[in-house]
Amino acid sequence: MSSDMEAHKRTAARRAADMVKSGMVVGLGTGSTATYMIERLGERVAEGLHIVGIPTSEDSARKAKKAGIPLTDFSAHRQLDIAIDGADEVQRGPLHLIKGLGGALLREKIVAQASKIFVVIVDGSKPVDHLGERAPVPVEVIPFGWECTAERLSACGAKGVKPRTDRDGNLFVSDNGNMILDCTFGPIEDPEDLARQIDAIVGVVEHGMFLNMASEVLVATEQGVERWEP
Repeated sequence: MSSDMEAHKRTAARRAADMVKSGMVVGLGTGSTATYMIERLGERVAEGLHIVGIPTSEDSARKAKKAGIPLTDFSAHRQLDIAIDGADEVQRGPLHLIKGLGGALLREKIVAQASKIFVVIVDGSKPVDHLGERAPVPVEVIPFGWECTAERLSACGAKGVKPRTDRDGNLFVSDNGNMILDCTFGPIEDPEDLARQIDAIVGVVEHGMFLNMASEVLVATEQGVERWEP
């Protein structure tokens, strides 16, 4: 990615962070773009902004603490005012998303669903006409019997089902102690139907299709930042 595009991503992330107001409970996303947002919120907290955050991963929790953002959890707050996160694909029009290539899709979806407003920040490479054009659909599964779960995902139309591995070649383990299977479907014509099929598979914890969840998307392009609504 060009340095200019990275600068646009940072601008979009900071713009999203500037939407946050004092007194809010904020969902803190995971990933490179979300890191810019967390850094900006940390600056604003140092300037006097009063918020609490619920992170979507252990990594984001560490970054938020380093930035000086007070953290809370769902035992104290059942609903968040706003969540800000990135995405791996955004479908033009309905703004359906694929998320989870960073490994935090389950917590990200819990936080997004619990938020009044869900703001998504992406660069210009992420918009697509159909989900699955470029990214696989990550599916978090319990480790027991994952081979059977993978076969059932293949029966849903996945052209490839690959267990996620870490940098050392070991099976990836999510913050929740689960595995992730990356499922290549190609362009998905009916994401709602596919989501229902995946949800019905025993052993599946959650999938990375975030359908009808984004309130708005900030798209960082070479020309600047565009704001999209469903």
